Amino acid sequence: MKLLLLGLGLILVCAHEEGNDVVRSNIDDSKISGYWYSILLASDVREKIEEGGSMRVFVKHIEVLSNSSLLFNMSTKVDGKCTEISVLTNKTEKDGEYSVVYDGYNVFSIVETDYTGYIVFHLVNIKEEHTFQLMKLYAREPDVSEEVKKRFVKYCQKHGIVEENIIDLTKVDRCLHTQGSEEDQDSSAE
Repeated sequence: MKLLLLGLGLILVCAHEEGNDVVRSNIDDSKISGYWYSILLASDVREKIEEGGSMRVFVKHIEVLSNSSLLFNMSTKVDGKCTEISVLTNKTEKDGEYSVVYDGYNVFSIVETDYTGYIVFHLVNIKEEHTFQLMKLYAREPDVSEEVKKRFVKYCQKHGIVEENIIDLTKVDRCLHTQGSEEDQDSSAE
C-alpha cells in the first residue's frame, strides 16, 4: 500500500511540474501559438542578422494552422521604418521541423521550449549553393532569465556559431511600437 501511495505521489508531482519542463522532442505545436518577443539572434554569417540583414526580423505572433503549418507575423526594418511581414511555413515529416522559402530555402526546427516562457529555433538556409545557420530565442515576455540565455549560447556554440555572432535584440529597436495603429507607426518611426 505504501508503495502504491508513493507511486501516486510521484505521478502527481511530475504532472504538476509538467508545465515547467523543458521540451526537446514530441513538440505540441498547438502550445506555441500566441504572442512572442525576439530576444537573441545568432548566425554563422553575422551580416545576415546585423541591421539591414535579411534575417533580422522581430517576431510578434505565431499561429498554428489546422494543417500544422505555422504563420509568423513579424516586423523588419526597411529604409529605417518598421514594416510588418507574414511568413507561412510548412510542417515537414520530422517532429518540430518546418520549411519555408524566405531569402532562400530554409529548414528550421524547435530545439527547446517550455511553451510558456521561451522557445529556441535552429534554422539552416540554402541559397544558390551557399548555406548558413541561424539560431533564434523567442520569449513570451520582453526578456528571459540569464540561465535561458546561457543555454542558448551553448546551443549556438554546439552548432559552430561563435559568441560574437549572437545579437541581444532586447537592446535594439524591435519595432514593438508597430502593434499600434498605422498612424502611431509613422510617428514613432521618425
